[in-house]
Amino acid sequence: MYDSTTVTIGLDVHARSIRLAAVRADQLLEERTLPYDEEAVERVLRRWPGVRCCYEAGPTGFGLYRHLVERGIDCAVVAPGLVPRRPGDRVKTDSRDARKLARLFAGGLLEPIHVPSPEQESARDLVRAREDARLDRMRDRHRLSKFCLRHGRLLPTSSWTVVRRRWLSEQRFAFVAEQVTFDAYLHTVDLVDARIEALERAIRETAEQQPWKQLVARLRCLRGVDTLTALALVSEIGDFSRFRTAEEFMAFVGLVPSEHSSGEKRRQGSITKVGNSHVRRLLVESAWHARRRPKVGYDLSRRQRGQDAVVLERALRCQQRLYSRWQRMAGRGKPQQKIVVACARELAGFVWAIATDQPLRTT
Repeated sequence: MYDSTTVTIGLDVHARSIRLAAVRADQLLEERTLPYDEEAVERVLRRWPGVRCCYEAGPTGFGLYRHLVERGIDCAVVAPGLVPRRPGDRVKTDSRDARKLARLFAGGLLEPIHVPSPEQESARDLVRAREDARLDRMRDRHRLSKFCLRHGRLLPTSSWTVVRRRWLSEQRFAFVAEQVTFDAYLHTVDLVDARIEALERAIRETAEQQPWKQLVARLRCLRGVDTLTALALVSEIGDFSRFRTAEEFMAFVGLVPSEHSSGEKRRQGSITKVGNSHVRRLLVESAWHARRRPKVGYDLSRRQRGQDAVVLERALRCQQRLYSRWQRMAGRGKPQQKIVVACARELAGFVWAIATDQPLRTT
């Protein structure tokens, strides 16, 4: 709870307007609508000394936050999913949203999110652009394969290889409309492949620059974590030290079990799936390597070359722990989907330990 004399302001930010509500000691002082102008918002906030303000994260980004903080105004960005909502409340307006933000923030009921630096946000945008292109490629490939299937053309091989691409280029259809449709689908797949290749090249170049180079190189010592995954983890999380323990980081990426306990009963369910879904997907994909016996192959040894001995030891322990976990759960008859999620949770702990330079535990 904050001082009752402090003025707290809630901002309901939109693309062209900002609804402002100022409260003090739960009393509404002022309410107005401003154009989306950072200077105009700053002038209004300067009217109250020691003012505190907040707004929900959204498509407008963090420009307003950075502008206000650089000028010494206490501003916070809160997650929309963590704003409390009363059941049965069916009225939603800009005025209500601004007043609710102001009162909840004054009462200390809103948790500010971590705002990335402009440099971190640029790397994150690059990684997310590649993720969007990956989803586009999956949809485009499905459209092409289903078109071929409808016309009795079964694609050779079980994956998208050079053999399949050569086979596609040799296909001819009886009707002009069919051929035009097929060529359009195939051209779309070629375009998205070229887009992904360009984005991955830019990601590799970005990973070799500061301030990402050292941490990306350390994370690449883990099996299943190469440049794309490492840079995605670093750019999405930013400062790993804001998580005090590995368990906090696991919970942030939604890899901990949900729980509904009351009294002496304790019930755990599936994982929470809260937080950063992109990081969670990457960790699960990397955790599939845990099904194989621990070893340092040629590619992994090249990634580990020149790294600190503590990082290499932790990377080896990660392989051993995850493989042991996989074998134990498989021996109990657990399905692979549950096993890989459990291993991804363990992998998240090793990622946090490497990123925060945790000391090795004696075994």
